[in-house]
Amino acid sequence: MRLRKVLNHKFILNCCNFAFLVCGTIILFCGFYLFSDTNRILLSRLLGATNEQLADLPQPLFYYISLGLGAAGTIAILAAIVGFWASCLNTYCFLTLYFLTTVILLLLESAACLAITIWPQCLGLNLDETKMVKAMQGSYGVPGREQFTIAMDLAQVHFRCCGINSDINYDTSLWRLQSYGQRDWTVPLTCCKLQNKNERFAYLDPKPLNGSLCQALQKFDYELARHTESCLNKIDAWYREQHVLFLGGSLIVSIVEFCVLLAIILNCTRMPRKASCREDQIELHSTHRNQRGIPSIENVYETDLGSIPTEIKEVYIQPPDLCKNRHNTTFKPKGNQYQISKSYLV
Repeated sequence: MRLRKVLNHKFILNCCNFAFLVCGTIILFCGFYLFSDTNRILLSRLLGATNEQLADLPQPLFYYISLGLGAAGTIAILAAIVGFWASCLNTYCFLTLYFLTTVILLLLESAACLAITIWPQCLGLNLDETKMVKAMQGSYGVPGREQFTIAMDLAQVHFRCCGINSDINYDTSLWRLQSYGQRDWTVPLTCCKLQNKNERFAYLDPKPLNGSLCQALQKFDYELARHTESCLNKIDAWYREQHVLFLGGSLIVSIVEFCVLLAIILNCTRMPRKASCREDQIELHSTHRNQRGIPSIENVYETDLGSIPTEIKEVYIQPPDLCKNRHNTTFKPKGNQYQISKSYLV
Protein backbone atom coordinates (compact mmCIF):
# COMPACT_ATOMS: atom_id res chain seq x y z
CA MET A 1 0.00 0.00 0.00
CA ARG A 2 2.88 2.36 0.78
CA LEU A 3 4.49 1.52 -2.54
CA ARG A 4 1.23 2.33 -4.27
CA LYS A 5 1.10 5.74 -2.59
CA VAL A 6 4.70 6.50 -3.48
CA LEU A 7 4.45 5.34 -7.11
CA ASN A 8 1.38 7.37 -7.96
CA HIS A 9 0.76 9.08 -11.27
CA LYS A 10 2.16 12.46 -10.19
CA PHE A 11 5.38 10.92 -8.93
CA ILE A 12 5.88 9.05 -12.22
CA LEU A 13 5.17 12.21 -14.23
CA ASN A 14 7.64 14.24 -12.17
CA CYS A 15 10.33 11.60 -12.61
CA CYS A 16 9.81 11.63 -16.38
CA ASN A 17 9.84 15.44 -16.33
CA PHE A 18 13.16 15.43 -14.50
CA ALA A 19 14.66 12.97 -17.00
CA PHE A 20 13.35 15.11 -19.86
CA LEU A 21 14.83 18.22 -18.23
CA VAL A 22 18.22 16.50 -17.96
CA CYS A 23 18.04 15.43 -21.62
CA GLY A 24 17.17 18.97 -22.69
CA THR A 25 20.12 20.33 -20.72
CA ILE A 26 22.47 17.79 -22.30
CA ILE A 27 21.17 18.61 -25.80
CA LEU A 28 21.67 22.33 -25.15
CA PHE A 29 25.21 21.65 -23.88
CA CYS A 30 25.97 19.51 -26.97
CA GLY A 31 24.76 22.35 -29.19
CA PHE A 32 27.11 24.82 -27.49
CA TYR A 33 29.98 22.32 -27.61
CA LEU A 34 29.49 21.65 -31.31
CA PHE A 35 29.20 25.38 -32.00
CA SER A 36 32.56 25.98 -30.30
CA ASP A 37 34.28 23.03 -32.04
CA THR A 38 35.43 24.85 -35.17
CA ASN A 39 37.44 21.91 -36.55
CA ARG A 40 34.47 19.56 -36.47
CA ILE A 41 32.24 22.18 -38.10
CA LEU A 42 34.86 22.86 -40.74
CA LEU A 43 35.23 19.18 -41.61
CA SER A 44 31.50 18.95 -42.21
CA ARG A 45 31.98 21.20 -45.24
CA LEU A 46 33.39 18.16 -47.05
CA LEU A 47 30.20 16.15 -46.40
CA GLY A 48 28.12 18.44 -48.59
CA ALA A 49 30.74 19.07 -51.25
CA THR A 50 28.87 16.98 -53.83
CA ASN A 51 25.56 18.79 -53.27
CA GLU A 52 25.09 22.21 -54.84
CA GLN A 53 22.63 23.45 -52.19
CA LEU A 54 24.88 22.47 -49.29
CA ALA A 55 28.03 23.66 -51.06
CA ASP A 56 26.52 27.11 -51.58
CA LEU A 57 25.53 27.55 -47.93
CA PRO A 58 27.46 30.35 -46.19
CA GLN A 59 28.33 28.01 -43.29
CA PRO A 60 29.09 24.26 -43.06
CA LEU A 61 26.39 21.72 -42.25
CA PHE A 62 27.34 21.16 -38.61
CA TYR A 63 27.01 24.88 -37.93
CA TYR A 64 23.27 24.69 -38.58
CA ILE A 65 23.02 21.39 -36.70
CA SER A 66 24.55 23.07 -33.63
CA LEU A 67 21.93 25.82 -33.83
CA GLY A 68 19.21 23.20 -34.17
CA LEU A 69 20.51 21.31 -31.13
CA GLY A 70 20.51 24.52 -29.11
CA ALA A 71 16.94 25.29 -30.14
CA ALA A 72 15.77 21.72 -29.45
CA GLY A 73 17.43 21.73 -26.03
CA THR A 74 15.82 25.05 -25.11
CA ILE A 75 12.37 23.83 -26.20
CA ALA A 76 12.85 20.60 -24.23
CA ILE A 77 13.79 22.52 -21.07
CA LEU A 78 10.79 24.82 -21.41
CA ALA A 79 8.52 21.83 -22.07
CA ALA A 80 9.84 20.08 -18.94
CA ILE A 81 9.12 23.21 -16.88
CA VAL A 82 5.59 23.25 -18.29
CA GLY A 83 5.36 19.57 -17.32
CA PHE A 84 6.25 20.33 -13.69
CA TRP A 85 3.71 23.14 -13.70
CA ALA A 86 1.04 20.87 -15.20
CA SER A 87 1.75 18.25 -12.55
CA CYS A 88 1.20 20.82 -9.79
CA LEU A 89 -1.94 22.37 -11.30
CA ASN A 90 -3.35 19.03 -12.47
CA THR A 91 -5.31 20.55 -15.35
CA TYR A 92 -6.00 19.24 -18.83
CA CYS A 93 -4.88 22.49 -20.50
CA PHE A 94 -1.22 22.36 -19.48
CA LEU A 95 -1.05 18.59 -19.85
CA THR A 96 -2.34 18.92 -23.43
CA LEU A 97 0.23 21.64 -24.20
CA TYR A 98 2.99 19.48 -22.74
CA PHE A 99 1.78 16.46 -24.69
CA LEU A 100 1.69 18.28 -28.03
CA THR A 101 5.15 19.81 -27.53
CA THR A 102 6.65 16.42 -26.73
CA VAL A 103 4.95 14.81 -29.73
CA ILE A 104 6.30 17.50 -32.08
CA LEU A 105 9.85 17.05 -30.77
CA LEU A 106 9.56 13.27 -31.06
CA LEU A 107 8.30 13.45 -34.66
CA LEU A 108 11.06 15.87 -35.71
CA GLU A 109 13.78 13.70 -34.19
CA SER A 110 12.33 10.56 -35.76
CA ALA A 111 12.12 12.20 -39.17
CA ALA A 112 15.73 13.42 -38.96
CA CYS A 113 17.00 9.99 -37.87
CA LEU A 114 15.10 8.19 -40.61
CA ALA A 115 16.31 10.65 -43.26
CA ILE A 116 19.94 10.27 -42.22
CA THR A 117 19.75 6.48 -41.87
CA ILE A 118 17.53 5.39 -44.75
CA TRP A 119 17.94 8.15 -47.32
CA PRO A 120 21.00 10.35 -46.64
CA GLN A 121 21.00 11.57 -50.25
CA CYS A 122 17.95 13.71 -49.50
CA LEU A 123 20.16 15.78 -47.17
CA GLY A 124 23.04 15.89 -49.63
CA LEU A 125 25.21 13.56 -47.54
CA ASN A 126 26.68 11.51 -50.36
CA LEU A 127 30.41 10.66 -50.35
CA ASP A 128 30.57 9.33 -53.88
CA GLU A 129 34.20 8.92 -54.93
CA THR A 130 33.87 10.33 -58.43
CA LYS A 131 31.86 13.36 -57.31
CA MET A 132 34.23 14.03 -54.43
CA VAL A 133 37.24 14.00 -56.77
CA LYS A 134 35.52 16.44 -59.14
CA ALA A 135 34.52 18.69 -56.25
CA MET A 136 38.08 18.75 -54.92
CA GLN A 137 39.65 19.40 -58.32
CA GLY A 138 37.18 22.21 -59.08
CA SER A 139 37.10 23.90 -55.67
CA TYR A 140 40.44 23.50 -53.93
CA GLY A 141 42.45 26.72 -53.98
CA VAL A 142 39.87 28.49 -56.18
CA PRO A 143 39.01 32.07 -55.12
CA GLY A 144 35.61 32.12 -53.42
CA ARG A 145 36.05 28.53 -52.17
CA GLU A 146 38.38 29.34 -49.29
CA GLN A 147 36.26 27.45 -46.78
CA PHE A 148 36.45 24.22 -48.78
CA THR A 149 40.21 24.72 -49.19
CA ILE A 150 40.75 25.11 -45.46
CA ALA A 151 38.48 22.11 -44.77
CA MET A 152 40.53 19.96 -47.16
CA ASP A 153 43.77 21.12 -45.56
CA LEU A 154 42.35 20.27 -42.12
CA ALA A 155 41.35 16.79 -43.29
CA GLN A 156 44.80 16.11 -44.75
CA VAL A 157 46.56 17.19 -41.55
CA HIS A 158 44.10 15.54 -39.15
CA PHE A 159 43.80 12.20 -41.00
CA ARG A 160 47.38 12.32 -42.39
CA CYS A 161 46.30 11.70 -45.95
CA CYS A 162 46.59 13.37 -49.34
CA GLY A 163 43.91 13.83 -52.00
CA ILE A 164 40.52 12.16 -52.23
CA ASN A 165 41.53 8.76 -53.58
CA SER A 166 45.18 9.47 -54.45
CA ASP A 167 47.78 12.20 -54.21
CA ILE A 168 47.76 12.52 -58.01
CA ASN A 169 44.29 14.18 -57.84
CA TYR A 170 46.06 17.55 -57.67
CA ASP A 171 47.80 17.03 -61.02
CA THR A 172 44.60 17.82 -62.94
CA SER A 173 43.06 20.25 -60.44
CA LEU A 174 42.46 23.96 -61.03
CA TRP A 175 44.85 24.66 -58.18
CA ARG A 176 47.68 23.18 -60.27
CA LEU A 177 46.51 24.11 -63.77
CA GLN A 178 45.63 27.73 -62.94
CA SER A 179 48.68 28.13 -60.69
CA TYR A 180 46.69 29.24 -57.67
CA GLY A 181 49.50 27.84 -55.52
CA GLN A 182 53.29 27.84 -55.95
CA ARG A 183 54.31 26.74 -59.44
CA ASP A 184 56.92 24.27 -58.21
CA TRP A 185 54.46 22.60 -55.83
CA THR A 186 52.97 19.28 -56.92
CA VAL A 187 50.79 18.90 -53.79
CA PRO A 188 49.75 21.32 -51.00
CA LEU A 189 52.00 21.55 -47.96
CA THR A 190 49.31 19.87 -45.84
CA CYS A 191 50.04 16.64 -47.71
CA CYS A 192 53.58 16.66 -46.33
CA LYS A 193 54.68 15.22 -43.03
CA LEU A 194 54.79 18.20 -40.71
CA GLN A 195 56.91 19.29 -37.81
CA ASN A 196 53.93 20.94 -36.08
CA LYS A 197 51.42 18.15 -36.73
CA ASN A 198 50.29 18.12 -33.09
CA GLU A 199 49.34 21.79 -33.07
CA ARG A 200 45.64 22.59 -33.28
CA PHE A 201 45.93 25.05 -36.17
CA ALA A 202 48.75 23.32 -38.02
CA TYR A 203 46.66 23.23 -41.18
CA LEU A 204 46.77 27.03 -41.36
CA ASP A 205 50.56 27.20 -41.08
CA PRO A 206 52.03 23.85 -42.18
CA LYS A 207 55.79 23.32 -41.66
CA PRO A 208 57.04 20.30 -43.64
CA LEU A 209 59.84 18.12 -42.34
CA ASN A 210 61.43 18.11 -45.80
CA GLY A 211 59.74 20.36 -48.32
CA SER A 212 61.94 19.44 -51.31
CA LEU A 213 61.39 15.70 -50.97
CA CYS A 214 57.67 16.24 -50.36
CA GLN A 215 57.33 18.04 -53.71
CA ALA A 216 59.34 15.46 -55.65
CA LEU A 217 57.83 13.84 -58.73
CA GLN A 218 59.01 10.27 -58.19
CA LYS A 219 57.19 8.14 -55.63
CA PHE A 220 60.33 6.55 -54.16
CA ASP A 221 61.59 10.08 -53.46
CA TYR A 222 58.53 11.56 -51.72
CA GLU A 223 57.04 8.51 -49.98
CA LEU A 224 59.07 9.21 -46.83
CA ALA A 225 58.13 12.91 -46.70
CA ARG A 226 54.52 12.84 -47.93
CA HIS A 227 51.30 11.14 -46.88
CA THR A 228 50.32 8.61 -49.51
CA GLU A 229 47.02 7.35 -48.11
CA SER A 230 43.73 8.63 -49.55
CA CYS A 231 41.35 10.79 -47.48
CA LEU A 232 37.99 9.48 -48.70
CA ASN A 233 37.89 6.35 -46.54
CA LYS A 234 38.95 8.28 -43.44
CA ILE A 235 36.39 11.02 -44.07
CA ASP A 236 33.72 8.34 -44.52
CA ALA A 237 34.74 6.64 -41.23
CA TRP A 238 34.62 10.02 -39.44
CA TYR A 239 31.16 10.68 -40.88
CA ARG A 240 29.92 7.28 -39.70
CA GLU A 241 31.25 7.99 -36.22
CA GLN A 242 29.30 11.25 -36.06
CA HIS A 243 26.28 9.43 -37.43
CA VAL A 244 26.40 6.79 -34.67
CA LEU A 245 26.76 9.46 -31.97
CA PHE A 246 23.77 11.36 -33.32
CA LEU A 247 21.60 8.25 -33.60
CA GLY A 248 22.56 7.03 -30.12
CA GLY A 249 21.72 10.36 -28.51
CA SER A 250 18.48 10.63 -30.46
CA LEU A 251 17.46 7.11 -29.39
CA ILE A 252 17.96 7.92 -25.69
CA VAL A 253 16.02 11.18 -25.98
CA SER A 254 13.22 9.44 -27.90
CA ILE A 255 12.86 6.80 -25.17
CA VAL A 256 12.61 9.52 -22.52
CA GLU A 257 10.03 11.43 -24.58
CA PHE A 258 8.00 8.26 -25.08
CA CYS A 259 8.00 7.67 -21.31
CA VAL A 260 6.86 11.27 -20.83
CA LEU A 261 3.93 10.70 -23.18
CA LEU A 262 2.89 7.56 -21.28
CA ALA A 263 3.15 9.43 -17.98
CA ILE A 264 0.96 12.25 -19.33
CA ILE A 265 -1.68 9.76 -20.50
CA LEU A 266 -1.58 8.02 -17.11
CA ASN A 267 -1.95 11.34 -15.33
CA CYS A 268 -4.95 12.29 -17.50
CA THR A 269 -6.70 9.00 -16.75
CA ARG A 270 -6.21 9.45 -13.00
CA MET A 271 -7.48 13.03 -12.86
CA PRO A 272 -10.69 13.55 -10.77
CA ARG A 273 -13.97 14.15 -12.51
CA LYS A 274 -15.97 17.35 -12.37
CA ALA A 275 -18.43 15.84 -9.87
CA SER A 276 -15.69 15.52 -7.27
CA CYS A 277 -14.64 19.17 -7.48
CA ARG A 278 -17.13 20.04 -4.72
CA GLU A 279 -15.55 17.41 -2.48
CA ASP A 280 -12.09 18.85 -3.10
CA GLN A 281 -13.31 22.33 -2.17
CA ILE A 282 -14.89 21.04 1.04
CA GLU A 283 -11.73 19.15 1.95
CA LEU A 284 -9.57 22.21 1.25
CA HIS A 285 -11.92 24.40 3.34
CA SER A 286 -11.82 21.99 6.27
CA THR A 287 -8.02 21.87 6.07
CA HIS A 288 -7.81 25.66 6.34
CA ARG A 289 -10.22 25.61 9.29
CA ASN A 290 -8.13 23.00 11.09
CA GLN A 291 -4.93 24.99 10.50
CA ARG A 292 -6.54 28.07 12.03
CA GLY A 293 -7.80 26.11 15.05
CA ILE A 294 -11.47 26.37 14.12
CA PRO A 295 -13.37 23.15 14.73
CA SER A 296 -14.68 21.66 11.56
CA ILE A 297 -18.37 20.96 11.13
CA GLU A 298 -19.01 17.55 9.71
CA ASN A 299 -21.87 17.28 7.28
CA VAL A 300 -23.52 13.92 7.72
CA TYR A 301 -25.11 14.12 4.29
CA GLU A 302 -21.73 14.29 2.55
CA THR A 303 -20.04 11.52 4.48
CA ASP A 304 -19.28 8.19 2.94
CA LEU A 305 -21.93 5.57 3.58
CA GLY A 306 -19.25 2.98 4.09
CA SER A 307 -18.07 4.74 7.27
CA ILE A 308 -21.50 4.30 9.02
CA PRO A 309 -21.46 1.35 11.46
CA THR A 310 -23.48 -1.62 10.39
CA GLU A 311 -24.99 -2.30 13.84
CA ILE A 312 -28.15 -0.21 14.15
CA LYS A 313 -30.36 -0.57 17.26
CA GLU A 314 -34.10 -0.24 16.90
CA VAL A 315 -35.24 2.31 19.46
CA TYR A 316 -38.75 3.72 19.40
CA ILE A 317 -39.07 7.28 20.65
CA GLN A 318 -42.55 8.33 21.78
CA PRO A 319 -43.48 11.62 20.12
CA PRO A 320 -44.87 14.33 22.42
CA ASP A 321 -48.68 14.62 22.70
CA LEU A 322 -49.42 18.10 21.52
CA CYS A 323 -53.16 17.86 22.20
CA LYS A 324 -52.79 16.90 25.86
CA ASN A 325 -51.82 20.29 27.19
CA ARG A 326 -54.54 22.10 25.31
CA HIS A 327 -57.42 23.41 27.66
CA ASN A 328 -60.85 22.24 26.67
CA THR A 329 -62.87 25.36 27.55
CA THR A 330 -66.06 26.76 26.13
CA PHE A 331 -66.59 30.23 24.97
CA LYS A 332 -68.45 32.22 27.69
CA PRO A 333 -68.41 35.93 27.11
CA LYS A 334 -68.83 38.24 30.07
CA GLY A 335 -71.64 40.68 30.12
CA ASN A 336 -69.59 43.70 30.96
CA GLN A 337 -67.37 43.07 27.96
CA TYR A 338 -70.04 42.79 25.33
CA GLN A 339 -73.07 45.16 25.17
CA ILE A 340 -75.72 45.02 22.49
CA SER A 341 -77.67 48.10 21.76
CA LYS A 342 -81.44 47.68 21.66
CA SER A 343 -81.73 49.93 18.67
CA TYR A 344 -80.31 47.27 16.47
CA LEU A 345 -82.80 44.66 17.57
CA VAL A 346 -85.65 44.08 15.29
